[in-house]
Parts: sequence; structure tokens; C-alpha cells
Amino acid sequence: MRKTNNLLRQGDDDPMQTVANLFDVAMVFAVALMVALVAHFNMSEIFSKEDFTMIKNPGKENMEIITKEGQQIKHFTPSETQHASGKRGRKVGIAYQLESGEIIYVPE
Repeated sequence: MRKTNNLLRQGDDDPMQTVANLFDVAMVFAVALMVALVAHFNMSEIFSKEDFTMIKNPGKENMEIITKEGQQIKHFTPSETQHASGKRGRKVGIAYQLESGEIIYVPE
């Protein structure tokens, strides 16, 4: 009888140990999810030291421009600023820059 009583008493009496383990698992899951999202959306350039500009939904009403200059990331939505200033506009063409540096404007 003494051996069985000793085996039952050797367990941890701390109920918070289970909660701590669940927290650790949740943190590992959250980090893995963030890494998977960055890899899926090809957003690894956000973590690089180079400056970049990314355009989401180009040419549509919900277009967004995201720029990174040094450590600062700016988010620009053209429709928000147009409504704030009272001016509205529309896309009238596309500009292309050639390898020589020359810029060509193509109206729509």
C-alpha cells in the first residue's frame, strides 16, 4: 500500500503548470502562423533593409500604396485623401520608364 500511495503523491500539485504549457503552445502556434502568412503573401521585403513600394489592387477604387523608407512604413489610400480634400479624380493613363530612363505616357 505504501508504494501506491507514494506514486499517487509524486505528481505536481501546481494546477497552473498546465496553463503555462498551453500558453507556450499558443505562442509557438502564433509565431508559426505569422511566418506562414509572410511567406504566403510574399511580404518578406518588409523585413529587409531596402526601401520599397507595394501597390495593392492597382487601378481599382480600393487601391492601396504601401511604402517603406528606412524604418518608417507609410500606408496611402488615394480614395481617402480625395474625399477629404473634396476633389475626385480618375485614372487617365499609364506611365512606363524604359531602361534608358525615358518615361513614356500611354493615355487610356
